[in-house]
Amino acid sequence: MTASLGWRLPDEEATRRFGVALARGVCGFWPGVSSRLLVTLEGDLGAGKTTLARALLRELGVSGAVRSPTYTLVESYETRHGPVHHLDWYRLGGADEVEALGFRELCRDALVLVEWPSRAPEWAAAADLAVELSIEGEGRRVRLAAQTDIGQRVADDLLKSSQEQVITSSFP
Repeated sequence: MTASLGWRLPDEEATRRFGVALARGVCGFWPGVSSRLLVTLEGDLGAGKTTLARALLRELGVSGAVRSPTYTLVESYETRHGPVHHLDWYRLGGADEVEALGFRELCRDALVLVEWPSRAPEWAAAADLAVELSIEGEGRRVRLAAQTDIGQRVADDLLKSSQEQVITSSFP
């Protein structure tokens, strides 16, 4: 795994801007080099995982309802770039239940966003990007770790975006 990058997101709007920047970074490399891109979203309740995922999906062209997958476990969307599956593993008991959910099939030719990846670390280890959100005062802190070459390319794009003031004015 490569070194992680970090940003301070002072408010919910900054979290949305980060989601937009992440979507733009993802679009530069997916589909294309890889037909599948796996992004994990880790953080406590209320840390902003779903807010970030909604902003990303909106930027990819989803105009209808963007629901949290907390109870449905999977929400799937067609975007102008291809299918996106947003999963929540919080209520799952481990790798066997992730497999039973059809995770392997969902990963084919799609962008996959997984909340609560720590519930099945065996599957989460295959992530291209690991995003961790934490509450920090009124805002959030986000850490991004690229775990594959494609993940590194997306991370490099995000770093460039942040330096251009797209995400937030405070880059540590």
